[in-house]
Amino acid sequence: MVGLIGRNGSGKTTLIRILMGLAQPNAGRAWICGEPALSPGDAVKARLGYVPQLPDAFGWMRVSDMFDLLATFYPDWDSQFVQQSMQRWNVDTKKRLARLSPGERQRVALTRALAARPQLLVLDEPASALDPVARRELLRELALRAADSGTTILFSTHIVSDLERVASRVAFLHEGRLLLDTSMDELKETHARLTVPSVSAASLAHALPGELRRRKRSDGSVSLVIARQPGQDWPAAAQMPGAQLETLSLEDLFIEVVE
Repeated sequence: MVGLIGRNGSGKTTLIRILMGLAQPNAGRAWICGEPALSPGDAVKARLGYVPQLPDAFGWMRVSDMFDLLATFYPDWDSQFVQQSMQRWNVDTKKRLARLSPGERQRVALTRALAARPQLLVLDEPASALDPVARRELLRELALRAADSGTTILFSTHIVSDLERVASRVAFLHEGRLLLDTSMDELKETHARLTVPSVSAASLAHALPGELRRRKRSDGSVSLVIARQPGQDWPAAAQMPGAQLETLSLEDLFIEVVE
């Protein structure tokens, strides 16, 4: 499970639409499951599940009719899962999709994507319209799917707590650039905030190895966000008199890097 995190407008949705073949990049190429994203074969399409941030497809259909239609396209369609999910979330499948609330439509879209038993599931802000209880249920369901069936899941979010619960890998996107891509296990071991007092700050004229962010504080001290390779030592500046090195939570690291 890979969490793609970034501020609103950082490019998360654009990147996902390019990967899904729904938008053409201005430069470069995108590949998915070994094939060009703009022209994947039917075999690749059958392996994909995708839920946009604002699901609006099939609005004129009843929920049950939509599920019946899609079941004919996917050989591994899980009808029992659909029934259980709609009952658990109290969604009236006789209603037309356009008449559902935003939260209900998102639940239906997520069920639709999961019922196809995809090998790759791509979710754009999947919990944005869900309340905290429903969001936690969704994350639990995604984690179970990833563990039981080996599904690879890429989901974008700006809710850091969601990432910390379920993601095995995290990527930071900021102003269209990938600033960080690492496993959650390595994150706390390889990233830290280094604070150097004013008396030593003058010696930091050049960027340190692995430096991601630098701020000069009002008292003359310097705060740096440092990344090191697994197993390597922190920069020598961490041994300066008065220097402090502290680990960062995922939320603190995100704020430090993108603010």
